[in-house]
Order: sequence, then C-alpha cells, then structure tokens
Amino acid sequence: MSCCLQEFCRVQELKAVREFLFHNQQPAGSDDKNQTENELSWDDSDWGSWENPDAKEDGTTVEDENQTQGAPWLQDCVLSLSPCSDLLVVAYEHKAAFLSAKWRTDDSGREEMTLAVSWSGTLSTEEGECVSSVICIPLASQKRSSTGRPDWTCIVVGFTSGYVRFYTENGVLLLAQLLNEDPVLRLKCRTYEIPRHPGITEQHEELSILYPTALVTIDGFSLFQSLRACRNQVARAAAAGSDVVQPPPLAYKKWGLQDMDTIVDHSSVGIMTLCVFDQMKNASILGGFHASVKGSPPAMSQYITVGGGPFTGFYYAIEGSSQPLLSHVALAVASKLTSALFSAASGWLGWKNKNEEEPVQKQKPKVEPATPLAVRFGLPDSRRHGESICLSPCNTLAGVTDDFGRVTLLDVARGIAIRMWKGYRDAQLGWVQVSEARGERELATSPSMPRRHAQFLVIYAPRRGILEVWGTQQGPRVGAFTVGKHCRLLYPGYRLMGVNSVTSQGWQLHTQQVCLLDPVSGILRTITIPFHLALSDKKSERAKDMHLLKKLTTLLRSREVEPDLLESEAQNVLLDIKHPAIKKQALESLLSNKNAPVSCLINITRTMLASLKEQDPEAVDEALLQLCSSQLRLLQLYTDVQKLHSPDSSPSENFSPSLEIDEDLTRIGPILQRYTENMSRPSVSFAQDPEGPLPVRLFLSHLECEGKEVRVVRGPDSDWTQLGSFLFWGCLSGQSSLKTVCDTLQQSGIGPQQLLSLLLSVWLNKEKEVLKIPEAIRNLHTLLVTLSSMKGAVDESWDLQCVSPWWQQVRTACVQSESAGAALLAALVAHHAAKSSISSLAETKVWSLLVCLCVHINSGDWECVSLELEQWVVCVRQLEDVLALQTLLSLPSPQGSPGGAVPRCSVKSLLESGRGGIADSVAKLIFRQSVSPDQLKEILQQTTQTESLDQPKEPSSEQRETRANLDKLEELLVSVCQRFQNSLAPDVLFAHCSWEYVVQWNKDPEEAQHLAWAVEHLKLISSPHIQLGISTMMWNTFIVKRFSAAAFLMEKVGKAPKDRLCRRDVGMGDGAMTSFLGSCVQLLQVLIEADSGVEEVSAPEVCVEEVWGAAEGPTSIAELALEQRSVHYPLVQHQCLLASLLHAAMTFSLRVKPLSLFDSKGKNAFFRDLTSIQLLPSGDTDPNLVSMRQEFLLQVLTGWVKAVGEDGEGGERRKAGSEDSWPALCLELASLLQVNPDILRRHLVCELYNQGLDLYAEERMLEVEDKDVLGSQLLVLTGQRLSYSLLHSQTQTKPSMELLARLPPTLCTWLKAMDPSELRCPAVPLSQSSRLVSKVIEILPENHAQYSLALHLLEAVESLQEEP
Repeated sequence: MSCCLQEFCRVQELKAVREFLFHNQQPAGSDDKNQTENELSWDDSDWGSWENPDAKEDGTTVEDENQTQGAPWLQDCVLSLSPCSDLLVVAYEHKAAFLSAKWRTDDSGREEMTLAVSWSGTLSTEEGECVSSVICIPLASQKRSSTGRPDWTCIVVGFTSGYVRFYTENGVLLLAQLLNEDPVLRLKCRTYEIPRHPGITEQHEELSILYPTALVTIDGFSLFQSLRACRNQVARAAAAGSDVVQPPPLAYKKWGLQDMDTIVDHSSVGIMTLCVFDQMKNASILGGFHASVKGSPPAMSQYITVGGGPFTGFYYAIEGSSQPLLSHVALAVASKLTSALFSAASGWLGWKNKNEEEPVQKQKPKVEPATPLAVRFGLPDSRRHGESICLSPCNTLAGVTDDFGRVTLLDVARGIAIRMWKGYRDAQLGWVQVSEARGERELATSPSMPRRHAQFLVIYAPRRGILEVWGTQQGPRVGAFTVGKHCRLLYPGYRLMGVNSVTSQGWQLHTQQVCLLDPVSGILRTITIPFHLALSDKKSERAKDMHLLKKLTTLLRSREVEPDLLESEAQNVLLDIKHPAIKKQALESLLSNKNAPVSCLINITRTMLASLKEQDPEAVDEALLQLCSSQLRLLQLYTDVQKLHSPDSSPSENFSPSLEIDEDLTRIGPILQRYTENMSRPSVSFAQDPEGPLPVRLFLSHLECEGKEVRVVRGPDSDWTQLGSFLFWGCLSGQSSLKTVCDTLQQSGIGPQQLLSLLLSVWLNKEKEVLKIPEAIRNLHTLLVTLSSMKGAVDESWDLQCVSPWWQQVRTACVQSESAGAALLAALVAHHAAKSSISSLAETKVWSLLVCLCVHINSGDWECVSLELEQWVVCVRQLEDVLALQTLLSLPSPQGSPGGAVPRCSVKSLLESGRGGIADSVAKLIFRQSVSPDQLKEILQQTTQTESLDQPKEPSSEQRETRANLDKLEELLVSVCQRFQNSLAPDVLFAHCSWEYVVQWNKDPEEAQHLAWAVEHLKLISSPHIQLGISTMMWNTFIVKRFSAAAFLMEKVGKAPKDRLCRRDVGMGDGAMTSFLGSCVQLLQVLIEADSGVEEVSAPEVCVEEVWGAAEGPTSIAELALEQRSVHYPLVQHQCLLASLLHAAMTFSLRVKPLSLFDSKGKNAFFRDLTSIQLLPSGDTDPNLVSMRQEFLLQVLTGWVKAVGEDGEGGERRKAGSEDSWPALCLELASLLQVNPDILRRHLVCELYNQGLDLYAEERMLEVEDKDVLGSQLLVLTGQRLSYSLLHSQTQTKPSMELLARLPPTLCTWLKAMDPSELRCPAVPLSQSSRLVSKVIEILPENHAQYSLALHLLEAVESLQEEP
C-alpha cells in the first residue's frame, strides 16, 4: 500500500473570485476571453482531470490550457486555509474573499463538502496599503459538550503598512494593531500539541509576526481571550447598540533581529532547554577555562530566520529571568533583557461603525521600540538567499527553500544542514506526520511504549508540475504525483487555538496537515501516507501487511464493488499478506462480510488452501491451515443445503398419522382453530427486510469445525431461528426432499441434539406459518423419527423406567415456548414418536417385560407403561390448558378500553408465576375487556351449566358486534374455568379481579370506576375470610394514604376543596375524590360485614389442579388474604364514620372541618392500623361537639333535599331509590354521633315542605316523635306560603286584596311579619298549602297556643281556593 492523493473538497465560484480580485486588471500574458472561459465555475466535466493531466474532456483543448497556465493568477494571491478545512481566504492587494464550507448532494446522491464565497470586500483602510500575509486561526469551543470542532475562525491579516487586523468569518473587524511601521512579511501561529514523551517541554500558543527588522510574538492565551471578548462585544453592539467596552490587552514581546542583512521568513520553534553538556560546552567556548556554569540551564525561545547574510540565522531569547547563563556575558545579556517588553499592546482602534465601511483613523498609535536580539549563529552563504522555511510538526526539523532551486533540511536542535535536494525552483513545502496504528508493533514490544511517529517532507515543484513525498531524515522518495503547474500547496502548521492539556482530553481533532489546491479544477486534495513507508526490512513487511488488511477492510465496506472485482482484489490482498496472524484476520474479515457472494468465498478459500499446501509444511501455520480447511468445508455444506431448497420433484414419503393422533387433533381442533383466528388478526408491526436465504456470514458464525464433527454455537434467538429455517423450513413446508436433507445433515457431522434444537426452534418460532400448512405435522413427524434414529440421539442403554434425555429436550422446548399452538402440536407428534420408539425398544428387549407393567388396552394390543410416557401425558395436558388460556388471553380488547400487546404465556411461565398466576392472567384480561362484576358473575354461574343462555340480537350493528364479542368471551372463559376448576374458583377469580382493578385505579386515580368495580368484585366473594383479607390489604396498600390526605385537606380548608387543591394533595380531581370517598365507605362496610362472618364459617383451602401442582413462585392473592390478621371492629367502624362524613361533605359541597367533629381520642384513632387496639371515644360527648355534629347532619339533609328538588319532582325521585339512602345514613350517623335523631327528622320534613315536596314530606312526617314542635315549625312555613300568595305575589287579584282586608287583625299582622324569601319553592298550589294546614291542625293539640291561628289560616286558604 502506497501513499495517495485523495479529494476531500471542491472550491466553487473561482471564476467569480478572480473577477472580483482582478477587476479591470489582467494577469500578464493572458487572453481575457480564453482565460475566463477556462476558470472553474463548478463544472462536473473536470472531475478526474488530475489523474491524467494530459487528457482533456468536454471540449477543453491543449491551447486553452496553455493560455490558462500562462496566467497563474492564484500564484499572485495570498492564500490561507484553515486547519479544519472549513474556511479559505484568497486576498490580492487590498481585496479579499472568504470561502466557507458547505455540504451539498451531487447527482449520484453522495454528500460532499464544497467551499463557497461567504464574504468578499475591501480590507485596507490606510491609503496605499496592501495585504501581505493572511492566516486563519480556528478557536476552540469552551463548552463542555464540545468534541473538538472549532467555535469560530479568526482571520488574521497583515498589511504593508505594518497593521495587523483581526476579522470574523463574516468580514467584521474585531481589532487592529500597529506593532511596527514596517510591512508585515509573514504571519505564523503555533498551537498546543500534546507532548509525546514526558521529557518534552510543553509549548505555549503564540502568534508571531515578522517584519523586515523585528519579530513580534503575541501570547496565545492573551490573544484567545481578547478575540473572544471582541467578538462578544461586536455581537452586543450589533444587537443592542451598547457602549463599547475596552477588551483585555494583548501581551506581546518585540525583538529587534540583528546581524542579518535581509529577513524574508521565520519559524518560532518554541521554548527549549539546553542539556548540561551543551551548557558546559558553550561556557567553555565563550568564557574560557575558568568560566562558571549555573546549576540549572535557562529556558530559551528559539527563532530561525531565513534570508541573506547569513542564509539562515538562529536566535535565542532567554525566558523568565534576566540572569545570564554564563558569568562573563551577564552584563550584556542583562542589558538587553531589562528593556524587553512584556507590556500590553497599545493602539486599539475601537469598533467598526454600522454605517461606515471603515473607521476613520485620525492618528497613528504609538509604536513601542524593539528589544535588540543578536543572532547566536547561522549558516553563512553570501550568494544564497533563503525564500521560505517550513517547520516540522515535532519541531525538530525544518525545510528551507532558496533562490538557487535547492531545498535544505535543517536539524533545528543542532543548527546544521543534514540534507539538500536540488532542482526545485520556487518550491513549496509541507510536512505530514503519521502515527503508528495500533497493533503494528512487534509482539515483543512493550505495550507501555508510546506510539511512534514518522515525519514526511512534501515538496511541490510548480515548474515541473510534480508533488513528491520524501522520508526524513535520510529516507527515500516514497511517493510522486503529477499535478498541475499552477497549484498551491497549503500547509498551516498549526491546529486549534485555545486548547490545553485539560480541555483536549477526549477530543477528536480532525484537521488536514497538507492540502493541494488546483485552480484549474478547484479540487482540494490531501495526502495519505502509510506509516510503514518510514520503516524498513521486517518491520516494513508487517506494517505493509497491516495496511493491506486495512485496504481489504475498505474494499469490503464498499457496496458498489462488482463481485468479480471483489474476488480478484481480495484474493490478491490475501496472497500478498505474509504474516499468518494477519492473513488469518483478513480471511475472517472476508468471511464475515455480508456483501461477498458464496462463490467468491469458496474460490478465495480454496485458493488460499492450495497455496498453503504448496508451501513447506514446516513453514505453514497450522491454525491458518485448519481455518481454511474448516471454513471451506462449511461453505460447501452451505452450498449443498442451499441447492436442496428447490421444490421437491421426488415422490413424498408415505406416512399416514395414526388413529390416536387423529383423535387428538379432532379433540383440540375447535380450540386450535379459535386460537389461530385470534393470533392471525391484523396487528401493527415494524417493517423488516424481506426474508431471503440465510447470509453465509451468519451460517459460518454459528458453526465450528472440531475435527470431523461440526458444532453449532448458540447465538441470539433470531439468528438461531434463521439458521434452523435455512436447514429445515424447506422440509417442513414440503418444498424439499426430506430424505435428501436428512442424509445431507447426517453426513455433515452436526450432532443430532443440536439438529433437534434447531428444528424445534423453527417450528415454535414460525407458528403462524406452521398453522397454515396442513402437511407440516406429517413432515415434522418424519423429521423427528429420522433425527431420533441417528447415531447418538437416543442412548442404546436407555432404561425404559427412566426419562430419556432426547425426549426431555423436546418437552423442555415445548414447555418453555410461548407459541401454544405449535408447542401442543409438537408435543403430540413427539408423544406418538416416543411411544413408537418405546414399543419397538420393548419388543427387542425380552428382559424389559419383567420391569415394565404391560396394560391391555385393545384386543391383541399392548402398551408399555413407563415414566417417559407419564411425563408426556402431563406435558400434553399442560399444553392443552395453556392453549385454551392463551386463546382466551389473545381476545382483542373492545374499542375505548385499555389495549396493549397480547400477553403470551407458556407452561414454564405459569409454573413460575405461582399458584395464583393463572387467575392473575385472567383478571388482567377481564380488566382489558371491561367486564362488569355482574357480567362476570353470570359467566361464572354458567360453568356448571351445559348450555349458555341465548341472548336476543340487538338491531344496532355496534351492539350486535359487542354482543358477539361478549358471547365469544363467555364461551372461552367458561371453557377455561372448566379446565382450571381450582385455580379459577369464583372466590379466587373475584379476589384477583378486585386486586387488579384497585391496582389499575392506583395507576390512574381519575378512573374512579375502577375502584368502584374493585369494591363490587369484593362484595361477590362468598368466603368472609378471603373477603376480609383482600379488604384489609386494599385499605393498607392503596386507600389509607389518600384517604388521610383527603381528610387533612378538608380539615385545613374547612370546606369541600376545589379541584386544584384535590389534585395537589390527593392526586385526583374533586369529582374523582367524591367517588373515591364513596368507595371507601363501601369498602369499610364490606370489611365490617366480613369481620362479622369470619367466626361463622371455616377458612377455605386454596388448591390447584394436579398437573399444575408443581407451581412455584409468588404467593397468590387469595393465600395472602387468608394470612391476614383479624381487624379491630370498633376501629373499622370509627374509620367508616369519618369516611361517611367526608363523602357527605364532598357530595353536597358543605363547609365543615371533619376532624373537629371528634375529640382527641377520636382524632388519634384515625388512619391507624385496623388490626391494632386503639383508645376510642366513650361516654357522653361535649355538648359543643354534639351541636357541631348536629349542624353538619342538618346541612347534609338540606343538601340532599336541594339535590332532589333540582332533579325533579319528589315522586320521580323516590322511584330512583338511590338517593333515599342519605336520610337513612344521617339517622344512622346521628346514633353514632350522639345526636337526637328526632331533630333530624323534623328538619327533614320542614326542608321537604320548604322545597315544595309535600307528598314526600307527609311520608317522613309519620316518623317524627315530637309532633308539637313540628306543628309549630310547619305553621310558620304555612304562614310564609300564604304571605307570599297575599302580599308578595306579582299577580295579586282584587279578591285576594278583599280577603286580606277581611282577615282578623292579629292574623294579618302575623302574615305581614312572615318572610317568604326563606322558601326555596314559594309558588306552591293552594291545595298543597290547604293540606299542609290540615296536617298542622291534626298534629297540634287544641290547647296549643297557636291552634286558633292555624284555624284562621285554614279559613284563609279555603277562601282563596274558592275564588274563581
């Protein structure tokens, strides 16, 4: 593998750039028309022209090219490319164009990067100044999430006026600096590099500016902070017009370079420290024999300049101290260093105005003097003049070009020329540093050794149009490329600024080291050099092998390679690799590729095996030889099996299932058909690639050769099933010959146990396809019989009274599978095959008749009873149960109910889910189907009936569909309950349903119906023991916490809380909270009733079916309920009292502090464990509490009467019946709260008359004991009605006014004192008022003080009734 040029970017709009820069100008010797037409404006016809520069396409003639090459306009420009290759600056005289990176899609759909003009304009502000040097410095991002990409790029421009200006990518001037009044010759930058060795001095970042007689170095950290501050300030000023804030100063040093006639270029090597020997040598040379030497060598900054007189100069500036290294030069050095400038840069120009193109400069800033710096030594050559210098990335070597057409290689540390090339006039230099890849070192090398790096010098000779790559220091030329004569070699020599040893951790800095720009095609190319070209001998061979391996990997990743080309290229690479380990790795990489065809792999592997056999047997690696032979064998097996996938033209094997299998299939046929219908309904699934043949790489990854045997390696279930489908699906579906496939697999060396595992995996995982193929059962039987007859399948010494490992493998697979239908069919077929095998084995062994119990089943037929057959009977029964259960669970959920994935179950999962796992699964189904408790009760009652009740069809199609779904559910649920008579006993199922509903309610408390149905299910449990346990568990686990939160919230606000407060404290809205409190009352009442009935009956025993007796796992809900302790009855009643009060307050929105209705004992007993003994209130209660309780109950009755009146007439409301419970509840609570119930009865009667519900009030009047007080209360209410009719009615008539005049004065005065506004329903018919007065007269005794008043009222009402 050799070095190569790779295109990575294209420059767009070069024609527009040239026209902008050379407006009204012409480079010498060019014809305007031809020159313009040959410049690139993004033309696809130039693609590939760099590979053969002599060949021209699309009408471009040699004459046109010569005219183009005669005008090297790009050579006259100043160019700079960012190290990140995302910004290119082209400047000429006072103009510049900035080209930024953009991504575009070409015609073939590939994404490629291009450079397009993002800004163009004039940079100069001083009269007559021109651009002399440009560099693009990318600034690192300070964000923690940064991975190495630059935040932004700063363009630094040097002018002939001595100014250095800093711009953004958009051409916005950030700052300008006048450090010297001479023209800027060259700008160079040094950025942070991670030291490769512990002894290397860490270099600091800096920007160096070269003038004809001075060198200015700006500290990188100071420059980074200043540029960031300037950019932020520009953004603020542009956005809000804020005041300009002075940015931080620039720290720089200015050296006056002496002892050289002319200087044209420079390199800042960085800080260096002399070793002790060099220090002593210099001291001896300069100070003589008696010179003193300091203990620690000083740190010095090294600068190298090129030019004339001398040809190359080496300067050293001592850092950090003015103390001299040698005593005799202390004064001289100190005198120079004391005046060195470390001050801040002066001459800020301020900010660019929005409305002005350039700021107006009125006065030049002060220029600081330079500190003289003498040349230490140089390379004197009076006739040679240097033109440029290029420092290597490791700062150890430098390349220098001169006017003699030579390229000189300098040793920076020793200051000598170590190599020279000639014939490179106007050469352009660059460096490429290549790191050694992981794994390329010899195995004996310590892994702790640092990675090696190689330096390559890149020389572009424009006059010859050639690009060369040379190894250093004395290495040969390792690459040469013919390129155009007007290209530009762009070598930044630095990376990101603002990086240090901390922020660079984990960064992946993607920068180009050397780029070649072709102005003819606009293509930017980079040079890729393999590391092994820097090595020699065996090391180079191994490195070459590694790069051949990389070449093969790249080839295999390509998707557009033709198979023939892939085969030839891969074969050549594999044969060229020398080391066996790398060759083995390459072969494994090829075999694991998904794009390589099988024929290609076979040919390559066969060729490799032949080449290995031709070599010396002692020199051949055994592992590689074994790999080739084994993989070739597996590839041949893959090809043989693939050929057998063609449709079978041979006659199929004759096999007729036995009568027993027919009977089994007939028996399970209906439920299997229903199961197939449920499992085949449309469902949402992710789109996958169309199924095709098994990729050869998967086939090889699952098979291993061990001698003559082939072992199958277990992988993911999907890959395992895919491998099994490749081997057996053709047989199962009837597309391949069973005999041929079985013979091929038997000869392959794969063990029968592994073949059986693959066969079962296919059968169980492709259930939908299997159930659609009628002959699949016959083919499965044939395959099972064939595999069981293979050598090593069934042990010949197998005892009939022991379990066979072969058939146990089949049972284990069926028991673990969630494909209930396929598992049952496989078990039936295997049961038949095992029975036949046992019978034949028993006939061949005479002695087996002595140990086997033979049972006569049919005339002349005998069946050998063994432990194996017993295991099959249990397995088949379990699978039949699972099939029925899975059919039930796969029913689709009705619309509007919670859906989700269909739960899948297996025998293993049911056994591991414990004794309550089956009931739990059915309870979840009932929740998904939204089956009400009453419907479930009716369904369970049908389990003992032979026929289900016929339901009439509804006319609506939706109702008809709902009825059909419910009938289907009833049918399947009855069938499952008959199979699991113990596991799905009514009490057990009701208990699990109750628990499931309360669990779902706890997930979404807004669904109050869930909790209500949970309590309804709880009521249907007949066993008080289970009922008590479930109630206690529900209360402690889910209810009491929210119940206490609701009580404390109402106590805090003193009334029924609003929706927002309910959601904040209780976790549900006010409507849901009302229903929740009602369910709490119901739950506590169930708990009270269950506790009362526990002593009357014994605790039930929770059991399961015999075949499911081995179930182990979590304890069932019913068993947990039986383990609960008994509750403290008074405490439960106390909690129920509070729940009733809370429910009433929320229902009628009453103002009350519920906990304040109890004394301290009562408050402390709330929310305690129901099984604990608490101190409850006893004896007489404080009258104030009784008064508060009475007031609350009166409010409840008032609220209920208002609700009844708002809903309709009293008679209609009485028919509903549900609301009638509130008066009875209030009377019950009155007895518990020590409130006089007769007061409540009287209040209820008065409120009913007040609401106008006279008939309902007359019924309640019979319950009142103190009729005298009631009569007085009703007399007032009658007076209010009559007062409204006579005095306050809007429709007063003349007869009514005459009647009022005839009334006795006492009655008239009393009526006027009445306030009818207290009546909620004042407009009552006079007949009702007359009846009310009659009732009052009946209940009042004649000696009552108001009896005569009642008589007068009766007369007045009757008079009003007599009016027409």
